[in-house]
Amino acid sequence: MNALLYDSLPLEVVAGVDEAGRGCLAGPVVAGAAMLPDSADLPGLTDSKALSEKKREVLYPLVRREALAFGIGLAWPWEIDELNILQATFLAMARAVAAMRRPARLLLVDGNKTIPGHALAAAGLDPLPQRFEIKGDARFPNISAASVLAKVWRDRFMVAMDRRYPGYGFAEHKGYGAKPHFQAIQELGPCRMHRRTFRGVRAEPEPQRQFGLPGL
Repeated sequence: MNALLYDSLPLEVVAGVDEAGRGCLAGPVVAGAAMLPDSADLPGLTDSKALSEKKREVLYPLVRREALAFGIGLAWPWEIDELNILQATFLAMARAVAAMRRPARLLLVDGNKTIPGHALAAAGLDPLPQRFEIKGDARFPNISAASVLAKVWRDRFMVAMDRRYPGYGFAEHKGYGAKPHFQAIQELGPCRMHRRTFRGVRAEPEPQRQFGLPGL
């Protein structure tokens, strides 16, 4: 990708893409995609991880209102277990892009990788020009907007899952590896929202006892 391409394109045709929940033990990995106009009025918008929950909740409807287009995509825990978390994240990102109501001419993807062609194809998309941006969620408003969309949507989903699967504390830790979450898994076992291939959820093998050779 030409490093000057973004500068030569108007903001309105560039979509930011980011994810939330990649490191969780439970719940989907969720991605957001957003295209913003130059006139977007989103005071305080930055990386969702740097914002309080209250501020994210304030920004969420504003992003949806101000965006020219936005999309949310996810990959379910069983897809994560089947594909691995990296490939599932790419799939969620591609689904978020596909959910936008207008096409982008360039994707700015937070992180150090772009979305591979097979993930775009799985979401029904043709290849798209892309550029990855390390810490882009703190530097590009369209990525920041995507970050807020993904984080708030996912947090709300995990609160709903707390009602469906009581006892795990999803409303508090949102599926991350908090100590009470590990304890709940030990006591209750994993539920449908858990990622069975993740350490802390999967059953660890018992250590093998070492036996000496018998005396002959």
